[in-house]
Amino acid sequence: MSPSFGIAFGGGGARGLAHIHVVEALDELGIRPVAIAGSSIGAIVGAAMASGMSGRDIRHYARSILSHRSEVASRIWQARPDSLADLMKGGLHVSQFNVERILRAFLPETIPDTFEALQIPLKVTATDYYGHSQAVLEKGDLFSAIAASAALPAVFRPVVRDGRMLIDGGIYNPVPFDLIDHEADIVVAVDVIGGPVANGTRNPSTIDLMFGATQLLMQSIIDNKLTQTRPDILVRPPVSKFRVLDFLKIDAVLKETAAVKDELKRKIDETLNARYEPQRH
Repeated sequence: MSPSFGIAFGGGGARGLAHIHVVEALDELGIRPVAIAGSSIGAIVGAAMASGMSGRDIRHYARSILSHRSEVASRIWQARPDSLADLMKGGLHVSQFNVERILRAFLPETIPDTFEALQIPLKVTATDYYGHSQAVLEKGDLFSAIAASAALPAVFRPVVRDGRMLIDGGIYNPVPFDLIDHEADIVVAVDVIGGPVANGTRNPSTIDLMFGATQLLMQSIIDNKLTQTRPDILVRPPVSKFRVLDFLKIDAVLKETAAVKDELKRKIDETLNARYEPQRH
């Protein structure tokens, strides 16, 4: 009997486009996970995979939109507030987009409305802002859960769900491999947080510093968690040169991180040989 696999897709904004290579690698190996966990962009990719989309499907769909600036602008326009009252809701926060409306404008129709309609069980992380804790969402409405997980502070409004104000899942659990630790024989974790890199031409802007500091904080969370428990396989695509909102650079992200596909295949092969090959003799 073949071992079962679980996959945890980490958060990281546009850097998470590298997850596409991971889905493709699993497809090419004929591996269908029995459990998926995701945070932020990882929740989005996880939902796409759990809905039955292949890596090739996800790549084609993402490129059909993100490779065309006009298409992105059109979809953002579709997600605009219906009225001035909606724009002013909770005060004048023009810079904060409604993340659920954005997701509905961008995500494929393949993704269902509820967790229960997914083909593979999915767990989505968010951060309970006033509860000072992690929220794990795995039942009921799927879009509000993904929206909560992707609600990056200062960019998107928080999502209110089940009486809780929820924001970006990466704040508490950037790579949620621990959520599926006992649900599969082999757990694969994908870390796309990256870290600040020096730019010789200019000093970082205030926005760069804010997002860079968040990267460092999330990496410290991951490092601490790895001292307590580890996934069977951990891959870290080289994503540090990209910013969290560099979605229009999809082709560059995919090119820069292409090697992670072979890296993951190699690590899976090594894990299978080390763990299961001796049992055959």
